[in-house]
Amino acid sequence: MNKGILDNLVSEKNIEKIIDLILNLTPKIISAILLLILGWWLIKFINRLVKSFFKKSDYDETLERFVADLINWGLKLVLFTTVIMQLGVASSSLVAMLGAAGLAIGLALQGSLSNFAGGVLILLFKPYKIGDLVEAQGQMGTVKEISIFTTKLLTSGNQLVVIPNGKLSNDTIKNYSAEDTRKDILTFGISYDSDIKKAKEILLAIANEHELTLKDPAPEVYVANLGDSSVDLSLRFWAKTEDFWAVHFYVIEEAKGRLESNDISIPYPHVQMVQA
Repeated sequence: MNKGILDNLVSEKNIEKIIDLILNLTPKIISAILLLILGWWLIKFINRLVKSFFKKSDYDETLERFVADLINWGLKLVLFTTVIMQLGVASSSLVAMLGAAGLAIGLALQGSLSNFAGGVLILLFKPYKIGDLVEAQGQMGTVKEISIFTTKLLTSGNQLVVIPNGKLSNDTIKNYSAEDTRKDILTFGISYDSDIKKAKEILLAIANEHELTLKDPAPEVYVANLGDSSVDLSLRFWAKTEDFWAVHFYVIEEAKGRLESNDISIPYPHVQMVQA
């Protein structure tokens, strides 16, 4: 038997093996594809049911979104595992493969795992919730969304800021909406020649006359500092959190106008040109 005949036999055997392999794998591949399509549809259906359930229930919105995301990713992981097993991978081999992959992914995605842990901590301790005005990581905005890995803030300029939960859970967070009321402290500098008593009366009148200013505790004004060019008066008053900014801006604008109309000057830096 010459070399050409041997090569033909070998090639024929290889082709037969390939054909047998395809015939054996084809039903598994088809069933795995069908399982993937059916499972994906089922996951979407379950997600809709979860969202519908939360809409009808009075749960915290933060908890709703977090649980919905957790269910979604958990179901997708189960579907992936089931499809792999359907292709003929033994469960023991799959466990070993997932373990090795989990270790590799864990090392590669330490930041993501930290963000997931941070999301869990935020859910448990609730330093803020959706709709709160917060300041963190050098950013200030209203909490728009809290997901498994990130928190989204909407700034006053309508800009979206995405902050990883890992950083939020390990750093300082200032929540301006946590309490029902807020205290405002405004400083007004008047000249040394101005009548301090009269200026204090004007500032107190402005704060007291606004309907949204809380009368208990009552507004107060003090001499806070004797500066180089001004006497600094500190006006302090309380307002409900939702009314805070309305009162804040009103007092600033009114104070400037009324102080000036009562001959109480507000000093400002002067630049003097000195000729050599």
